[in-house]
Amino acid sequence: MDRVKINVENHIAVVTFNRPEKMNALDDEQFHAIIAAGEKVSHDPDVRVVVIHGEGRAFCAGLDVSGFSTGDDGIDDAVLSRTHGIANKWQQAAWVWRSCPVPVIAAVHGVSFGGGLQIMLGADIKYVAAETKLSIMEMKWGLIPDMAGTQLMYHSVRDDIIRELTYTNRVFSGVQAVEYGFATHVSANPLDDAMALAKEIASKSPSAIVKAKKVLNEAPYLNVEDGLMLESVEQTAIIKKPNQLEAIYASLQKRPGNFEDYREEKQTANS
Repeated sequence: MDRVKINVENHIAVVTFNRPEKMNALDDEQFHAIIAAGEKVSHDPDVRVVVIHGEGRAFCAGLDVSGFSTGDDGIDDAVLSRTHGIANKWQQAAWVWRSCPVPVIAAVHGVSFGGGLQIMLGADIKYVAAETKLSIMEMKWGLIPDMAGTQLMYHSVRDDIIRELTYTNRVFSGVQAVEYGFATHVSANPLDDAMALAKEIASKSPSAIVKAKKVLNEAPYLNVEDGLMLESVEQTAIIKKPNQLEAIYASLQKRPGNFEDYREEKQTANS
């Protein structure tokens, strides 16, 4: 059985965490499967938006503690090792969605604990069921959040809320997740709502969507001067190019846009 399933249709990649008997908990195999799925859809020229969700009763129950080792097995070196650019493999399971060039939408239900919460945070937009249970769970096991969560929370959740939830591993609801800034919308049907939004995003110019995500990802880390320059640089990369012109024509003619792959557009512009 595939630990993570990918289905691509109409430029939307649906990525399903597929370990329902364990509430999609994270063991080593699951980490590798999630990272591989993220990297695959990131490089698929047909994909313009990604939806991630969990099969069965939960989005992701976090670390599978049944396989947790207390022995000296080189874990220190593994944690410090940068196996995926700026990230180690555990961080990459969440960061792969933030670094994915196209928008990622998370549909969250059941539970989203620890590593599951951090993977959710890697998405651009999060729909969460009201009754979902979420937690920065690591303190329960004497750990700190270390799957990129501190970077992903920092710009959307109030500092004192992050600290309280980190220090206590308190469980909070989907409604509170939106109130605190962890999630975007409370939804009665997170996957349906995520798919509806994905369809809308997939109808836009993929060149503009990709550039918008790049600028929004980098903006919090730049000073004003560099941020304004980045806007200008990325705008010049798409303005008056085929997809931008097609967006204008489609809008004026009240029809769906017929866009080309943004990678092909870039190659055409550079040739």
